[in-house]
Amino acid sequence: MAESAPSPAEDPSEAGYSSTDLKHLSDREHVRERFGMYIGDNTSRGLHHLVYEVVDNSIDECMAEYAYRVSVTVNVDGSLTVEDDGRGIPTGIHEQLSEEMDREVSTLEGVMTVLKFGGKFEKGAYQTSGGLHGVGVTVVNFLSEWCEVEVARDGHLWQQEYQRGEPTGPVRKMGTATSTGTKTTFKPDPQIFPQTKFSWDILARRLQELAFLNSGVRIVFTDASSGQTEEYHYERGVEEFVEWLNRSSDAVHPDVICLKGETEGVSWDIALQYTGDFTENVHSYVNNISTNEGGTHVSGFRSALTRSLNSYGKKTGIYKDLVPTGDDVREGITAVVSVRVAEPQFEGQTKTKLGNSEVESIITSAVGEFLGKYLEEHPKSAKAIVQKGVLAAEARTAAQKAKALLRERKGALSGGGLPGKLRDCTSKDVDKCELYLVEVVHRQVLYVEAYSKSL
Repeated sequence: MAESAPSPAEDPSEAGYSSTDLKHLSDREHVRERFGMYIGDNTSRGLHHLVYEVVDNSIDECMAEYAYRVSVTVNVDGSLTVEDDGRGIPTGIHEQLSEEMDREVSTLEGVMTVLKFGGKFEKGAYQTSGGLHGVGVTVVNFLSEWCEVEVARDGHLWQQEYQRGEPTGPVRKMGTATSTGTKTTFKPDPQIFPQTKFSWDILARRLQELAFLNSGVRIVFTDASSGQTEEYHYERGVEEFVEWLNRSSDAVHPDVICLKGETEGVSWDIALQYTGDFTENVHSYVNNISTNEGGTHVSGFRSALTRSLNSYGKKTGIYKDLVPTGDDVREGITAVVSVRVAEPQFEGQTKTKLGNSEVESIITSAVGEFLGKYLEEHPKSAKAIVQKGVLAAEARTAAQKAKALLRERKGALSGGGLPGKLRDCTSKDVDKCELYLVEVVHRQVLYVEAYSKSL
């Protein structure tokens, strides 16, 4: 009997799906309901990402050489303050925003309350910067229980306050100012974050990192509750960063290899040193943003490193029959690869991987050319570095051979592959192993009991 035809599709309105089911969220509502798109999550990682967004704006001023000091303070009430001596956020009326919102809107209010609004889309204010999406400090404001911004600019002190992203009043002129800068204070919203207490260790690590990456910049970190204060200031930048990373290791060569340069809108600041360790320790950054997933700048660096060391090893005869792989030549290396790119292409707002294809070729060429000269001019260090790679390659091949022999031996001769009347020995020393052939089952049992199973 034929089956009956399926019934017609239900009327969409009767199925519970109509225009009333669609909702438009404001910028503020979208950030608060979908915070994971902007800060990753609402755990400790996302909480501290709020601080990084505000600090990155101050560091951008330092990168543009308008600021030289940044202070970060964890206040007694659990809020946090970031202050710099940069130019200060503009406070004048913004014509475009005022026209769109049909009221007079200060540029400061736009920066703090409007997504995709900022000074980093064009290159007039910043040639390179870490914040590119125009959402950083705005998201911080939207995810805060309250926020307050003070701006010293044009001889005046300006201020505006916000409650969960909404301005509580207009931008106010508070008095005169003899300096310039921006001071941002915010308290994470407990409605968003289950835990709102900042970690000294996490923040200290990142702030010290920023001081290393921006030579000459002074960063002061204070915990108002405990009175603890740290100041980070490094004139030699990434060179001191590598020295600090290797403080507990034995260096293979005494000097830290450093190279700086710029071409086609890409600048680089790279430092490296080999130690007696057996792991690769490479820290990479783009416009001060830590790219823990690497990217084209890291692949370019690794490619040039392998090619340069292998070329030198073959040329000098250090390499015989065995040529180290990329993993071999990077064993024991500590490196900081910091690049600044005018138009970086990151993966998402949290920026963990660089995707600009042109950066790879630029870094490969720059590092390859520099290392070629360095190895020729520093033969003692060059020999130590290249021999480090050779030892790594020898250890790798020896381990592979040992594993192959073990698998070969344990393949046909393992206990599961022998006849029931034969037993395999456990010793791996050939000279100590013996083979017993027994005709009668009961005598075999006697021999198994009489002799050590290791033989």
